[in-house]
Amino acid sequence: MIGGQIGNVDLVKQINGAAVYRLIDQQGPISRIQVAEVSQLAPASVTKITRQLLEKGLIKEVAQQASTGGRRAISLTTEVNPFHSICISVGRDSIHTSLIDLGGEVLVQKDQSFSYRDQEQLKSQLISHIRLFIGQQQSKIEQLVAIGITVPGLVDPEQGVIHYMPNTDIANYPIGSLISDEFNLPCYIGNEVRGMALAEHYFGSTKDCLDSIFIRVHNGTGSGIIVGGQVFLGSNRNVGEIGHIQVDPLGEQCQCGNFGCLETIASNPAILKRIQARISQGYASSLSTLSPMTIEDVCQHALQGDELARQSLVQVGDQLGKAVAIMINLFNPQKVVLAGEITEAKELLFPAIARNVQSQSLSSFNQGLPIEASALSDKHTYAAFAIIKRAMLNGSLLQKILED
Repeated sequence: MIGGQIGNVDLVKQINGAAVYRLIDQQGPISRIQVAEVSQLAPASVTKITRQLLEKGLIKEVAQQASTGGRRAISLTTEVNPFHSICISVGRDSIHTSLIDLGGEVLVQKDQSFSYRDQEQLKSQLISHIRLFIGQQQSKIEQLVAIGITVPGLVDPEQGVIHYMPNTDIANYPIGSLISDEFNLPCYIGNEVRGMALAEHYFGSTKDCLDSIFIRVHNGTGSGIIVGGQVFLGSNRNVGEIGHIQVDPLGEQCQCGNFGCLETIASNPAILKRIQARISQGYASSLSTLSPMTIEDVCQHALQGDELARQSLVQVGDQLGKAVAIMINLFNPQKVVLAGEITEAKELLFPAIARNVQSQSLSSFNQGLPIEASALSDKHTYAAFAIIKRAMLNGSLLQKILED
């Protein structure tokens, strides 16, 4: 019973601290009185929490313009510059690493190839990479508060466990705690697409709405769903596998074992494979002289009028539209956002998606529904930063910094 009480006290402290910090971060400059009114916390509690935040340098006082006849009010705003995080996006054969402050400014960006076959290799390679990165950027780092890592595959973000990664021998691997122990820093692990959906909500195309769907077409096809401003997660902490919605029962077999999954049509490898097959069958195309061929090439040639490239992208848009319509019927979002190299040809792709959305989803759900390209396509590590930002706003990382 005593242990339960201690836990409850710690939880209340975290919740209250998060409420105050979140208001200052999102609505600052804001006065202590306003914080108390909006948060419905006692003024004494707000004063105590803000004192702690000031002592740690997480917030600062700023003088607001004086009202007529009165003295200048003191308001609060967050201090972000001295607090740094290492944010990493692990791909199938690449790694993107950034040093980012709590305001979201990317101070250093490093991209390179990265290979691993199993979980032990992933751990050792990550530890070596992070250690080297810290050593190289030592002069730029002030106070390092967290490490964030996103990966493809199935992840439990609460436990920091990777359940599955494509093309890798890995299962139920607690990579978060292993990295945290190695560097004595909180380490947050997340699925790359769900992290990107959260990043769009905090910093990108969906920051103006609470409910949205984010879809990324890359080596695979995945989605992240934001409901009420939070990433929607299922009982095993993974939802949104839009790539495994069946859109063609007579289609090719997917790596999941089923046939005709969206991913067998709307993914970079599938698009390139289909175009190359048609070229080998004798279809005329300006793409036939390119080796290797990229999705960027396909988009460019399609926009320049190449008929095979155009038809291929329209077909992808049609099938994507079917899956997007299902998602719209299920979640009734305020906005749909697409990411990936394929959006370079959005003039062809988006109308095809929209036609299928209009015909296959409820009109009351799709009327006036924006379908937009990602605002963060070139910010690979923002997904990892978003899960660190979430930990600040929900108080879990904030409390660790306060207690350090």
